Amino acid sequence: MVHIRTIHAQSRRSYGRPRMTEKLRASGLSVGHRRVGRLMREHDIRVVRTRRFKVTTNSSHKHSIKPNLLGQDFSAPALNQK
Repeated sequence: MVHIRTIHAQSRRSYGRPRMTEKLRASGLSVGHRRVGRLMREHDIRVVRTRRFKVTTNSSHKHSIKPNLLGQDFSAPALNQK
């Protein structure tokens, strides 16, 4: 478990059972993927999934900027007036 916890911390909690088994075997330990999976489950070691940052704004567009017709005045005297 010491090896599993160390590798899990070094991988920033991103290694699951397959990569963890591969890393343990590379370090000279004789383990199977089922044993590694069981140990990780028993000791509540889980992979933290992260999403990549995706840019959704295109700041270099060629469109003209529309005028601000409301001027931050969002109050309307009646329905469908603004």
